[in-house]
Amino acid sequence: MYGMLEAQFRRYFERAERAKGVTGENLLVMLERRFDNTLYRIGFASSRDQARQMVRHNLFNINGKKVNIPSYQVRPGDVIALKEKNQKNELIVDNLEGSVRRGLPSWLELDQAKFQCVVKALPNREEITMPIQEQLIVELYSK
Repeated sequence: MYGMLEAQFRRYFERAERAKGVTGENLLVMLERRFDNTLYRIGFASSRDQARQMVRHNLFNINGKKVNIPSYQVRPGDVIALKEKNQKNELIVDNLEGSVRRGLPSWLELDQAKFQCVVKALPNREEITMPIQEQLIVELYSK
């Protein structure tokens, strides 16, 4: 679902296992905090693959700095902004209009007029609506 290979997913699992708290929830929160996934959740992109390509093509800044790494972990307080030269891009404008109907997670705050979003908090398990049984993932990777 998140568009990564097995080796990268395993590294996420190992980091989630080392972190304090429930391993499965830690893993899902880490995956949700990826830059490409965050752009998809905001609505700048219609798919995670499209969001990944937008990141790689330097269409966005985080806190005024260029970030072109899709796996970058966003943090509370980060401001994600579309570069000014790309604000007339029809694809992005159409995607944003569609996202308003879809809804925005409570951990993100979108300013549609400025084409920017603020990460208010870390996502929690209740906000991740995908049908994922993280306990099965933990059991598989713990072997």
